[in-house]
Amino acid sequence: MQYISTRGSAPELEFDEVLLAGLANDGGLYVPKSWPQVNAEQLRQWATLSYQELAVEVMLPFVEDSIPRADFAELVNRAYATFQHPSVTPLKQLDSNLYLLELFHGPTLAFKDCALQLLGHLFDYVLERQDRRITIVGATSGDTGSAAIEAIKGRARADIFILFPEGRVSPVQQRQMTTVTAENVHALAINGTFDDCQDLVKAMFADRQFRETVNLSAVNSINWARIMAQIVYYFWAALRLGAPEREVDFCVPTGNFGNVFAGYAAKKMGLPMGRLMVGSNRNDILTRFFESDDMSVRGVEPSLSPSMDIQISSNFERYLFDLLDRDGNATAKTITDFRQTGRMQVGQGGWERAKSEFHGFSLSDPDCLAAMKHWHAATGEVLDPHTVIGVQHAAEFGSSERPAVALATAHPAKFPAAVEQALGAEPALPAHLADLYDRPERFSVLANALEDVQKHVLSNRQG
Repeated sequence: MQYISTRGSAPELEFDEVLLAGLANDGGLYVPKSWPQVNAEQLRQWATLSYQELAVEVMLPFVEDSIPRADFAELVNRAYATFQHPSVTPLKQLDSNLYLLELFHGPTLAFKDCALQLLGHLFDYVLERQDRRITIVGATSGDTGSAAIEAIKGRARADIFILFPEGRVSPVQQRQMTTVTAENVHALAINGTFDDCQDLVKAMFADRQFRETVNLSAVNSINWARIMAQIVYYFWAALRLGAPEREVDFCVPTGNFGNVFAGYAAKKMGLPMGRLMVGSNRNDILTRFFESDDMSVRGVEPSLSPSMDIQISSNFERYLFDLLDRDGNATAKTITDFRQTGRMQVGQGGWERAKSEFHGFSLSDPDCLAAMKHWHAATGEVLDPHTVIGVQHAAEFGSSERPAVALATAHPAKFPAAVEQALGAEPALPAHLADLYDRPERFSVLANALEDVQKHVLSNRQG
């Protein structure tokens, strides 16, 4: 498997090189040169596999030139041994044609664990064989940071620096990052938004001298390995519901477009799929694009669902690359123009194609609270303020002819204030996090300034 950059001028790489590189050196994102294909007979054979066995089958074509099958299977089994449910990502029925895919049974209670627990083992495997050490930097709107820290803490060949917007993540999300005591972990509160944090990470990758000095790598979904691991649970859910004999809709609350792009990748690989439904909050740039061709940047507004408080969705570039017929030069120009003007133009044909593949939906904070209250009364489920957007989307726009799967992206205990506002009581933290508020915090507060962040990384990395 060879990987190419969405901007067309970076060298083609194999999986182990893509894993460590994160971002391509031309500023683009790596994608497979071609999508591996799965036929109906293979899907039928996979229907009885465990989650771990299915994960090996789905992901092996992406890694097999770099990691032998037996070694990869061992890494997968180690990664998902940390999950609290035997099915890893259990599927629960909410209504006659509506299902909830619970992705929060990993150690940090969010869907990011599904990829990042594996990513930590992949880093160890490749770095040991190459006798290298890396410095990982990442930006988080809440969940990626804690999942990445949990995956990398204590590892001998990596330092990790996670940037999060000061005061714009939930207290649980912050403490999951700032109470980790491992010496190779560094949580950085940035005076700005998630988009600012993401821009700082990209700027560090763009600084070639800095990048090479610290051996920079990424854990954000700009790293292809993150997307690869998330593809698995789309196959898992669809097979539980009768694929390949019938199609399934998926409803995905998303801010950075990585989670829903993994669904798009599953469809490109041959998984029968209906619509991919994109849920947003008041920061609704993705919804506006899919519904009215309005990909225009507005100010980021804090909301009850902070993990989606994003205006510039990095992984949309991977989809844009396909919309522009995999023309790297056209993709690079479109992204450059977007950053300069605040508006993306894909042409009428491109937008019509996008609208046929995705459906957009958004909920205001008051409507989000009302939906949380409704679904609790109707089903007994306590839904977090991200998941409920996907559930509501499925209920309002799902097809009566096919099942719809809403992705439960986080445990409700990660957002206690929103749950209390909706239902009148905070959800309890699971036992392994019961003392989270008693643990001392350790983090640094930095200005939204590239030079300050780079100096901090240079001064504090163990490598």
